[in-house]
Amino acid sequence: MHSIRAPRVEDAAAIHELIAIRDTAVLGAPDMTLEDVADELVEPGFDRDKDGWLAHDAGGGLDGWAWACSNGDSDLVDVQVIVRPGVEGLAARLWPRVLRRAREQGAARGHARITLHLGVYRADQGKQAEAKEQGFEPGTSFHRMRIDHQGAEAGPAAVTAEPPAGLTLRTGESEDVRRAAHLVHQRAFTEHFGFVPVGYDVWYERRQASSATDWSQLTLAYLDGHPAALLIGNNQFVPDQDCGYVDTLAVLPDYRGRGLGRFLLRHAFAADAARGREGTILHVDSNNTTPALGLYESAGMRAVMAIDVWRRDLPV
Repeated sequence: MHSIRAPRVEDAAAIHELIAIRDTAVLGAPDMTLEDVADELVEPGFDRDKDGWLAHDAGGGLDGWAWACSNGDSDLVDVQVIVRPGVEGLAARLWPRVLRRAREQGAARGHARITLHLGVYRADQGKQAEAKEQGFEPGTSFHRMRIDHQGAEAGPAAVTAEPPAGLTLRTGESEDVRRAAHLVHQRAFTEHFGFVPVGYDVWYERRQASSATDWSQLTLAYLDGHPAALLIGNNQFVPDQDCGYVDTLAVLPDYRGRGLGRFLLRHAFAADAARGREGTILHVDSNNTTPALGLYESAGMRAVMAIDVWRRDLPV
């Protein structure tokens, strides 16, 4: 029998060990770092006393980690249940807690129904079967893309592209640039899958709380003096893959088709190459409302992983 309790900040190492074992069984190697886990435990809006559960065996070993995290004030709730490979019956104990808490979160925000999002590696057939058993259906797919700046696979992508006419760039160390970047992000992502608008204070707090954040890697592009496009890079993939990460690439609708996205992407590649990083990574929704996948492929990136988002609608 497993004992179940809420997580604490000091549980990060044990949680990371469990996730690494699961990832290695599915992918052949861990896909999260200890820093990633520690960041999740202090994520603004995540209530450790109510939103997460750890399951320990009789000897104190960690066999399960589950959580439900609401997405702002929207009806979306991100959920996950991770169980040590070979442990039977534990997921069935954790899922009711996750679903109950997700409903509570929806009710607290005034929603009659909620939509659950569950991330599943394409390679994880066992998790796909579990998702189906829990009533989830495929929603969309994200591709992890990568380009290398060193070695035999490196190409011309680390060379900065020619800037469009009238372009100026500013980085995110100052609040005025961050506030302008926030507005570009919110406007550009309105129609994207799972996007939930947030105010500046929440937007800033979430990034500031992450150990991967480096505001100098936020680049805001102005065209003829007007904010037009944005790229936010961070250090999420530096500890384990020595790669830069493009967390966000956004171009306002009125400025699309002018080469801004391609320029910012090449600009990020060149910056990562100058830092000595092995490559650059990003994720793209295969159902993106803009032709982003084609842009990344044409810039020399290749898909290295697929992560599916499964959905389930529930009454509160």
